[in-house]
Amino acid sequence: MDETLEIRPLTPDNWPDFELFFGEHGSHDGCWCMWFRQTNAEAERQYGEGNRRALKQIVDGGNIPGLIAYVDGLPVGWVSVAPRSDYSRLARSPIMKPVDDQPVWSVVCFYIAKPFRKQNLSTKLLKAAVDYAQQCGAKIVEGYPVDPTVGTFSDASAYHGTMSAFEKIGFQEVARRSKGRPIMRYWVDS
Repeated sequence: MDETLEIRPLTPDNWPDFELFFGEHGSHDGCWCMWFRQTNAEAERQYGEGNRRALKQIVDGGNIPGLIAYVDGLPVGWVSVAPRSDYSRLARSPIMKPVDDQPVWSVVCFYIAKPFRKQNLSTKLLKAAVDYAQQCGAKIVEGYPVDPTVGTFSDASAYHGTMSAFEKIGFQEVARRSKGRPIMRYWVDS
């Protein structure tokens, strides 16, 4: 990737870039990166436009739900990062439920434009997410990637990130409640 890469927090100022990048349908099936913040009933009820409005309300309220990657000024990548408590689905998940009561920030979702996949962009976004979480006071950053070396792995599940990308920047596995889904942590230097 020889182009100029810039990674910025999603704010009201660059919301139009996020809408452009996620497209008319909001990335994956109208999710607008709200799935981890919702119950199944909320996800079903808010599908599409309701999710877009819900995420916009978060952004307009001064919260930053993630980071956007730009190449030569065009939005091409996304990572969702926030305190684990912002993602209510994690607490209810038998696979991703908390390992302990430590306050952690969680990385739950990546979305990369097709022409920029398999170019290490998710690793760069993950590193930026760790740096951003540290700036916000995080001591531990957690992720829930797929381990493609175990079982079957589909491109559709790549939105969690891959274990190898997490390992590249120093995440370590701390739990595994499902064969192909480790829980990984990065301890931020104080």
